[in-house]
Amino acid sequence: MRFRRFILLAFGLTLLTFGQPAGAPKLGADAPTMGYKEVPEWPTQVLNAAGTPGGPWNFIQVSGVAVDAQGHVLVLHRGAHPIMEFESSGKFVRSWGDGLFSEGKVGAIAQADRVPGHALYSAIYGPAGCDSCGAHSIRVDPEHNIWAIDAPGHVIYKMNPQGKILMQLGHKGVSGAGHDTFNLPTDVAFAPNGDFYISDGYAGNRVVKFSHDGHYLLEWGTRGTGPAQFELPHGVVVDAQGKVYVSDRETHRIEVFDSTGHFLTEWPVLEAVSALFMTKDQHIWAGAVLLNLKGEVIGRLPNGTAAGGHGVAASDSGDVYLAQLSGKVQKFVKQ
Repeated sequence: MRFRRFILLAFGLTLLTFGQPAGAPKLGADAPTMGYKEVPEWPTQVLNAAGTPGGPWNFIQVSGVAVDAQGHVLVLHRGAHPIMEFESSGKFVRSWGDGLFSEGKVGAIAQADRVPGHALYSAIYGPAGCDSCGAHSIRVDPEHNIWAIDAPGHVIYKMNPQGKILMQLGHKGVSGAGHDTFNLPTDVAFAPNGDFYISDGYAGNRVVKFSHDGHYLLEWGTRGTGPAQFELPHGVVVDAQGKVYVSDRETHRIEVFDSTGHFLTEWPVLEAVSALFMTKDQHIWAGAVLLNLKGEVIGRLPNGTAAGGHGVAASDSGDVYLAQLSGKVQKFVKQ
């Protein structure tokens, strides 16, 4: 008991124990630092009219990041030109997406106003909104399509590599928990057979599975802190065997399911993890910490990054990108 109290005091966090297995990951400063180095001032600064560097990029809040088939980096931020594309070197390529995302934003419900068994978050519209503030997550699927989540817009977009919308799930501005409605959705992940999963979300408490062509298949989840329950299913990835990994950010854990939503296990963590990414060699970046598929910590990125960012992605060469709501993208390269 004394040891547990020491851990809680040392990290200033509450460790939620749901039948914690031996060797469960502790995503904090105790994870060994891996051989990565942060690239300073990524992406490359543009030149001003005088021909000198014009200063850091004016990202508002970087909520997501993805790497496409060319190795180009897609940066999703909450401002004008919300989707920005860069070469891996940091050179700007193009931007698009104005008008795609809602101007609402996700806000936490004040502690005094929370109702047990109900969502901890809600959408805020009107004067409290901002330009493209709905931009939440961006992914590239195995067929090279680009997917983007508008959380307060309650919609998910599938686009081709040129940015043309191929599919829309949900109805913009309409919340719900039906087969074609969502409630502040957060992320999307892709199964080996082309099916995909939506984590739903800030006000929802479920994961929804769809066929490759967008037909509803099944869903699972109820509100709570037990197995197969969610308070905030924020990130989702799928491994080569079809297992589904969901970061339930509010309860500080990663839950693991089979392809039908059957609960398999959970990995309690010391820090709230927003972002998950499955690497080509079947490891999971949970923010800035790398795990194997047994939930064992391999290591973390340097420079004090522990919980990591709001979004994370890795290139085939092993470069890692963290999307930070502070308004920047961190790039790390292997040494």
